Amino acid sequence: MSTYASKTDVTSDRSRGEIEKTLSRYGATHFAYMTEPGAARIAFQANDRQVRFTIPLPDPAAREFTHHSRGERTASARDAAYEQASRQKWRALALVVKAKLEAIESGIATFEQEFYAHTILPSGRTVFEETGEQVATMIETGMPSRLMINASPR
Repeated sequence: MSTYASKTDVTSDRSRGEIEKTLSRYGATHFAYMTEPGAARIAFQANDRQVRFTIPLPDPAAREFTHHSRGERTASARDAAYEQASRQKWRALALVVKAKLEAIESGIATFEQEFYAHTILPSGRTVFEETGEQVATMIETGMPSRLMINASPR
């Protein structure tokens, strides 16, 4: 199976704009983004929550961009391959955000359910950053071997 949007020609800027428009359409009141080497972030405020997504960006010096099957790439080919990989990440994020908001709008899930892991806590960390290791440990050490489809809340 190929990676979603691996051949997209939609620019990263256009994807960020689409994400911002989508969030605004669904009621977000604030929006920000930033990039740094190796990562990009979007943050927004909606439903009295602040939410942050961090997406890993590829390393432009990675071999997948500097070389191809016949050897070293030219500088322009390196740049084009890297830009394509970056565009793919932004398209995937646009899809994720849109799908989560549509799930909420359709009554499939609540805002909290869809954005829980990415909700920013007073510490500045997300719920996932704060609890991810603890949850992983609980799953590794205590998950039942059967599917818990009918489990009632405790």
